[in-house]
Amino acid sequence: MALVLATVLVVILAAAVGAELFLRHLAGSKVASAVACEVQDSATVSFASTPPMLWQYFSGRYPDISVQTAGNQVRSAKGMKVNINIKDLHLSDANNSKGTIGALNGTITWSSDGIKQSIQDAIPVLGSFVTSQVTTNPGDGTIQLKGLLDSATVKPQIANNGLSLQVVNLTALGSKMSTDKVQTNLDNLTSKATQNYPLGIHADNVKVTDTGVEATFSTTNATIPAASSSSQTGQDCFSGV
Repeated sequence: MALVLATVLVVILAAAVGAELFLRHLAGSKVASAVACEVQDSATVSFASTPPMLWQYFSGRYPDISVQTAGNQVRSAKGMKVNINIKDLHLSDANNSKGTIGALNGTITWSSDGIKQSIQDAIPVLGSFVTSQVTTNPGDGTIQLKGLLDSATVKPQIANNGLSLQVVNLTALGSKMSTDKVQTNLDNLTSKATQNYPLGIHADNVKVTDTGVEATFSTTNATIPAASSSSQTGQDCFSGV
């Protein structure tokens, strides 16, 4: 009898562990897909260890979720990576929504090489400004874009709830690009990458580091819409949540 009871307990424990792992994978896949849809890069997700995932999944309440993108790109911005922490996610189909988020805080890092590649790929007409190198200056919060003949100094700032690279100095010896033309092209790049996110997500702070640009963004008490479409792809990124 003792052996039978022990066997039953082992089977029950194995089933519970299996269900826990399966639901973590299932829930993680849904969140990762929603994030990947918005940023157009793969993402990995982890959940709080307590309470058990069985309780989180069937109650629809997730106290703490961490998300990290692969760092390949964020929309059109190459070399941009996002780390997100989500607090108090409550999934519930009611009042024309899929649930609520208590708070979302994230950090965007954009490497110097990524800035260079983004400008070369997304804005070919500015290629002459970054044929040499991109150098960051944390002291004055600027970035130098250097080419063989052309160069520009830009300063990352918050604009329209996203990031902007504001031109503060321009030397165009090898081209006929005006400051306004360069600014317009840079605005098109940064607005596509960092603006028009769902849930009221907005940029809060930005700084220049030794390796690139770092920005924080957030939202609080956000409602997940029952249906929405990405500003970049037109897809409903929350359809699988």
